[in-house]
Amino acid sequence: MAVLILKRLAQAVLTALAATVIVWALLPLSPGDPVMRILEARFIHEPNDLQIANLRAELALDEPLPLQYVQWLGRVVQGDLSVSYRTGKPVLEEIGQRLPATLMLLGTALATSVILALILALISVAWRGRWPDRVILLYTQIGSALPTFVFALLVLQYVVVGAGVGRVLSSGTFALVLLPALTIGVDRAAGWTQLLRASLLQAMNSNFAQVARARGASRWFVLSRHGLPNGLLPFLTAVGVSIGALIGGAPIIEEIFTWPGLGRYLLQALSARDFPVIQGFVLLSGLAYVAASFLVDVVAMLLDPRLRSAR
Repeated sequence: MAVLILKRLAQAVLTALAATVIVWALLPLSPGDPVMRILEARFIHEPNDLQIANLRAELALDEPLPLQYVQWLGRVVQGDLSVSYRTGKPVLEEIGQRLPATLMLLGTALATSVILALILALISVAWRGRWPDRVILLYTQIGSALPTFVFALLVLQYVVVGAGVGRVLSSGTFALVLLPALTIGVDRAAGWTQLLRASLLQAMNSNFAQVARARGASRWFVLSRHGLPNGLLPFLTAVGVSIGALIGGAPIIEEIFTWPGLGRYLLQALSARDFPVIQGFVLLSGLAYVAASFLVDVVAMLLDPRLRSAR
């Protein structure tokens, strides 16, 4: 077990290093001279040769690309994500100011979607073929086909503005996180419910479940005792894989609900081609995805003994 966890950890570290190469390449492979973009962001529109040379040396842009990457990685490890072209402030400081609000939103949305998917999948399988199952299937199909931002616009128009529930201008407090978190969670839970429902049905049709029913076990006992533990593994994997998409899709939802997280900051950086900020956000998303995948692998090994014996 410990050896397998160390192997997964080594794979996670290698994946994170590969992600840093891609993130770093955003700057040298982007069109235009980064030195001129930084100077323009600092309102130096006609820099002299000395200013250009000094900044180029400061960023080590005259060095070979591999050496540039090593130096960049060294600064990142020390917490230096460079400065924003647009504001001139350290990127890590600006991300740190907005990150708690984004984590509050995504954490609440993730918990909501997981709980909702579990409840709906269990109800759907328990009443398979009846009206609760049909209603839930209709919801999963609509939710899977509907982009999250469309659902968010509908909630904003008819719930916030129309019904007066919540506020158009969010303050980033826990009291106002429920509505945007529910918007993300309800939409995200649709696909996860479909996956978990299929896994539960497969588990309920297996031999051990049929033997349990033949011995007189109730439907809910078989479902909770045998179906759920065996159907959770694909569900957990899907949740772990979706962490990156959840973080990547958050900026649009934050912008719609004016949530004071990383969303507006990132969208403004994209408009201004503020590459250090974009690098910081992509790096954060990538590391979060790698960490989530590693944790899911460990939990899967704890739940399924067959994975612990795999080589």
